[in-house]
Amino acid sequence: MNNYYELNISINPEMEDIISDICFTNFDCEGVVLTEETYKDLVMTSTTKGNLRVFLNSLSKNPYEVLKTERELLKSRGFSDEELGSWEITVSEKENQDWSKKWKEKWTVTHVTDTISVVPSWIKYTPKEDEITIILDPGCAFGTGTHQTTQLCMKALQKYFKSGQTMADIGTGSGILAILAKKLGASEVYGCDNDETVIDVAKENAIKNGILINSAINDDVQPIVFELNTADKITKKYDFVCANILHNVLSEIMCDLKNIMKDDGFLSLSGILDEKKQIVLDSVERAGMKVAETLIQDQWVSYIVKK
Repeated sequence: MNNYYELNISINPEMEDIISDICFTNFDCEGVVLTEETYKDLVMTSTTKGNLRVFLNSLSKNPYEVLKTERELLKSRGFSDEELGSWEITVSEKENQDWSKKWKEKWTVTHVTDTISVVPSWIKYTPKEDEITIILDPGCAFGTGTHQTTQLCMKALQKYFKSGQTMADIGTGSGILAILAKKLGASEVYGCDNDETVIDVAKENAIKNGILINSAINDDVQPIVFELNTADKITKKYDFVCANILHNVLSEIMCDLKNIMKDDGFLSLSGILDEKKQIVLDSVERAGMKVAETLIQDQWVSYIVKK
């Protein structure tokens, strides 16, 4: 077996999903390991919190240069050094001892609510009678179901979305929110992203969940449509719109999101750190909309918005 490379990055743990996505997008990346904890007699003796381990099949790109560029890009979008973490990195070559299976041991079933769970594709899981399960490969794209921002959107969907309604997922990533909407009984689901690499991932995840993509068998069985697109180019209007994106992007596209909402529709905004929430609230007000409910999980805030 060929050797592999392990990249260790010092980060703010709140940014682990975003930085993981950067690694999957830019590198020949097989997997990531987030926080690892060691216990003795029920007492935690060590933790790797604040350190992201990334497993690379090869070093096709210089990780130092890539991460420096991506970090500066996030800073230009409003993130501080404290919010990002230092991003100090080390790279080491490791003997391959079936590590691609080992990192999967860190993942388990994520129970988002009492009736919604995200299940890694390699785990056998028997759901409860009324439980919705979404089969997903963690790490394959932004929106794995384990991060707070994704869970907040999923909770909003469960509370506000009604069977038979239509849904649009802007910045779909892994497609998890679009898939959940379909399993909640959506009559029509549209997912788009400006990153071409995640569209195929979203389609693959939909297929794993037994959902048609991009072409219907008949008028009664409508698929999820995934495509490369942005909110400003969408002409249809939807009952429920999800946007789990960085706070600065939400602010920039707020009017575009409003334009694709039906008059009585809901908009779920997520991806917002608590200290950045005012930026989003100001853009909601400028767009002439109102916050119907605020959802909070750890340091992350999500808003349910109406026209």
